[in-house]
Amino acid sequence: MDLLRFAAVGSVDDGKSTLIGRLLFDTRQLFDDQVVAVADASSRRGLAAIDLSFVTDGLRAEREQGITIDVAYRYAATPTRKFVIADCPGHVQYTRNMATGASTADLAVLVVDVTQGLSEQTRRHACIAALLGVEHFVVAVNKMDLVDWDEAAYRRVAEDVAALAARLALSSCQVVPVSALRGDYIVARSTAAAWYAGPTLLETLEAAPTGVRGPGGGARLPVQWVLRRQGRGRLYAGMVNGATLRQGDAVVVWPEGRNTTVTTIETFAGPVAKAPPGLCVSVGLADDLDVARGDLLAAADAPPTALSELEATLCWFGEDALRTGGRLRLKHTTRTTPARVAAVTARLDVNAHRLVCAGELKDNEIGVVRLVTAVPLAVDDYRANRTTGSFVLVDEATNATVAAGMVGRPAVAGG
Repeated sequence: MDLLRFAAVGSVDDGKSTLIGRLLFDTRQLFDDQVVAVADASSRRGLAAIDLSFVTDGLRAEREQGITIDVAYRYAATPTRKFVIADCPGHVQYTRNMATGASTADLAVLVVDVTQGLSEQTRRHACIAALLGVEHFVVAVNKMDLVDWDEAAYRRVAEDVAALAARLALSSCQVVPVSALRGDYIVARSTAAAWYAGPTLLETLEAAPTGVRGPGGGARLPVQWVLRRQGRGRLYAGMVNGATLRQGDAVVVWPEGRNTTVTTIETFAGPVAKAPPGLCVSVGLADDLDVARGDLLAAADAPPTALSELEATLCWFGEDALRTGGRLRLKHTTRTTPARVAAVTARLDVNAHRLVCAGELKDNEIGVVRLVTAVPLAVDDYRANRTTGSFVLVDEATNATVAAGMVGRPAVAGG
């Protein structure tokens, strides 16, 4: 069976955790003791019925406040497909956690409260997911029971979603009316909406495309560890991404640009002739080169670009605004280097989805910046490779992650 990774995103209180809990409960993915634990937790909170949001909201603070704080991962399987589910927080304060959950997703389930429509935070989540390379959306128009399954209310949200999908240039976007609380159209069909003849949420997820993460480019192997073998040279360990790496491939060691050839590829199970993206391997090289952690082995016929000054799209999460001249620590694949903000050039208006001139980025704003690094970085455009096209910025004083970055400008109107 193939695997679909999806992230549930959207504004706070729109019902993401309840929807995921209902999906797991109705597909019988929960053990009896898990159901009992959730029922007991609901009873202790004074609730008359079981609260399925507790399936993913396991932290005490989450249950006390009724919000998701950290990303919760759950796993499920049907007869046709396996799923890795990321339940992302909706509160604006935890937008950085949402970005983490969406960064590895093939698809986003955007949950919208039909009584509220597309709020600014909902649009921000959709925008961040699209910037992170998620091209396929399923929109769950939730709480339809609160409007007596009014078709006009559903259509209003669907029209707003269609306009948003067009601005985000999504490859696909399906809209499903649901009630996560009651379970209508989550797994089983219902008679609540005689006007709706489309698939349920589960049917939509089972039919969605998987593994869609950009063209990928050539093979890449960020060196995470150097393994010394007595009398047999060294191996360079890391995770393959971009494209399949094969024994005999000509590669370049970046950012220095030294050429060599892959002689061996070893895994925990033994040597292999080729390694697909996502596989952790140890690679032997034909030449005795000075390769260290932070270097990058890349296909010689599809190399990255070594840059010490780059333009990037940033999701800024710091409490203090980001301004020109700011100094941070940049972590790209396995390399870390000091970086300076040469300029903040634009901010993304998440409602109009267009760039506007700006000289700073405030908390939870998205914008375009120019960065100068102390050492060159071997990078790809984010739309070509998620791994070598992304980075994080860290505050050197507090060691807190303050931004998620993507190499290149966002593809938006006015961009």
